[in-house]
Amino acid sequence: MKLNTLFASGIAALMLAAGPVLAGDIMVKDAYIRSSTPTSVTGAAFLELMNHGDTDDRLIGAASDVAGRVELHTHLEDANGVMKMMEVEEGFVVPAGGMHALARGGDHIMFMGLNAPLVQGEDITVTLTFEKAGEMEISIPVDHERKPDHGASGHGTMDHGKMDHSSDS
Repeated sequence: MKLNTLFASGIAALMLAAGPVLAGDIMVKDAYIRSSTPTSVTGAAFLELMNHGDTDDRLIGAASDVAGRVELHTHLEDANGVMKMMEVEEGFVVPAGGMHALARGGDHIMFMGLNAPLVQGEDITVTLTFEKAGEMEISIPVDHERKPDHGASGHGTMDHGKMDHSSDS
C-alpha cells in the first residue's frame, strides 16, 4: 500500500513538472525565463496566469534565489515615445474566470542582480505570491530560443533602441 502511495505521488509530481501548475483557483501555464545575453545581470520570466475561480485575485509578488531582487514589472511609453520598464508595486489582477499574460514587451517578472548566468535548459525555482491563492512554488525553464514575438501581441515591431532599461527604484 505504501509503495502505491509513493508511486501516485511521483506520477503527480511528474505531471505538474510537465504541464500547468495549480494553486487554489490559479493556474500557471507556458512559463519560461530568459536573459538578453549570457553575461546579463538581469533576466525576466513570462507566463500565463489563469483564474478558474469566481473572484478576482492578484499576483502581488515573486521571489527566487537566482537574483538579488525579484520584482513585478511592466513597460510604459513616455511622452517622447521611449519605452520604460518600471516596477508595479500593486501587482497584476487575474480576473475571475479570466487570464493575465506576462509577456515580452509587457508585464513580466524581473530578476535583477543575477547570482549566476541563466543557462539554457536549466529550471529556476520561483515562488509566486497571490492575494487570495497564497504562495505557489513553480519551476520555470530557461529558454533563450523562444521566438521574439512569442506571447506578446505586436512585440515584434517594438523599437528596442528607444527602450530605457534603467530602474527608478
